[in-house]
Amino acid sequence: MASPNFGAIHPYSDKVSIFTRMMDVIVIGLTLWSILEMEGKVWDGKQTWWLLISVVTFLISAEWNNLYKEKSKDFVFEVFKSILIAWVFVIGVLFCEKSFYPLIDPEYEESFAIFAVIIPFEIFSWHMFSNALYRILRRQGRDSRRVAIVGATLLGKELERIFLEEEELGFKFIGYFDDRLKYRGEELVDFNIVGNSAKLVEMTKNSELDIIYMALPLQAENRIKQILEELADTTVSVYFVPNLFVFSLLRSSWSNLQGIPVVSIYDTPFYGVDGAFKRIFDICFSFVALIFISWILVIIAIAIKISSPGPIIFKQRRFGLKGEEIVVWKFRSMSVSEDGKNVQQAKKNDPRVTKLGAFLRRTSLDELPQFINVLQGRMSVVGPRPHAVSHNEFYRGQIRGYMLRHKVKPGITGLAQIKGFRGETDTLDKMENRVNCDLEYIRNWSLWLDSKIIFLTFFKGFVGKKAY
Repeated sequence: MASPNFGAIHPYSDKVSIFTRMMDVIVIGLTLWSILEMEGKVWDGKQTWWLLISVVTFLISAEWNNLYKEKSKDFVFEVFKSILIAWVFVIGVLFCEKSFYPLIDPEYEESFAIFAVIIPFEIFSWHMFSNALYRILRRQGRDSRRVAIVGATLLGKELERIFLEEEELGFKFIGYFDDRLKYRGEELVDFNIVGNSAKLVEMTKNSELDIIYMALPLQAENRIKQILEELADTTVSVYFVPNLFVFSLLRSSWSNLQGIPVVSIYDTPFYGVDGAFKRIFDICFSFVALIFISWILVIIAIAIKISSPGPIIFKQRRFGLKGEEIVVWKFRSMSVSEDGKNVQQAKKNDPRVTKLGAFLRRTSLDELPQFINVLQGRMSVVGPRPHAVSHNEFYRGQIRGYMLRHKVKPGITGLAQIKGFRGETDTLDKMENRVNCDLEYIRNWSLWLDSKIIFLTFFKGFVGKKAY
């Protein structure tokens, strides 16, 4: 029988990931040294600090942007995006540092400009080369591992798709093993059934398999235990794949509690470092925005005061993070200030809306005071839009998972706004579309997504025909 081929190169394993990080450091260091050598510049203590700050900042930012994690099929775009964001962060840190200590002397500024421009392309080229090399090795059959799936299930079918499409993983798919052949009948037509569990154990003892994925349903606990006991007499690697997709996952992740593995079903992306970065981003963006729009705020405030009686700022109770009540500020756009148990949504040609208010609502200028709410910590620049308390109490009983949108702070703009789901929700499906966008945002959050939403808000989020 063929000897086992366990392989030395695992996709994005710890060893490969560490090697990739080391090469990134070497690329940055050699590039800086080469630039200074070609220009006849002297390497002194300042350049050492220059390099050290660049390397440390890049590694931290790259880690945060998942540069060293397993990538999807859009590998090229994901890698370039991660590298570019990480390097922009490096340049930002170096510029901030320059205001405290002149690390980059005037005669080195040209060298710094070259360094700043070419580094991301060099790191990107290195990542593309290494990825292409891995793919070539995999396609040539080197370092490939023979894998099988226990359980002819829909989850197993999804694993098969990954094995066949992601060639760089180096998996040679052998087929399925299932003991339920006589019970399943025609259901197994689309599965390549190699045999039952007895056949599986026989092949593993003959070193014909390297990895086994257990894709049996959770209720098959006894059968899983039996198969695992039989496989314990072999050297095959075994992975159990729980079918968590029966749940509607929200920011799911694995962790352990005193050695006990646990998986989150509903979670927030803003714990720890990510939460700190999100808050720093909110504070900086809102502070700068308020400086630039201060003259607009003054003009709107005067216009409201002159055009109709009543307060300039309308304050309304809404649900924020963790479903707790917060007070949200808006420029008053109506002749009334409703904040009771029954708040009527604005409709087309609503008589409560003032002439100036109609313009403010249509252009979203009425929401500009919410940048102050962001600085107060009640809101975020990007997130699910906050709804009136009375609306929350109604929709939480109508839409499944509605309250999960409160796992994060509400935002001035959000994914639902740039996708066109704003304005009046006179039918339940309109609110469902908005909630689905909110949950999609929480599942896929990143600073890149926040930046993208902010950018698209200028073109799609401010002005809308649905804003009454």
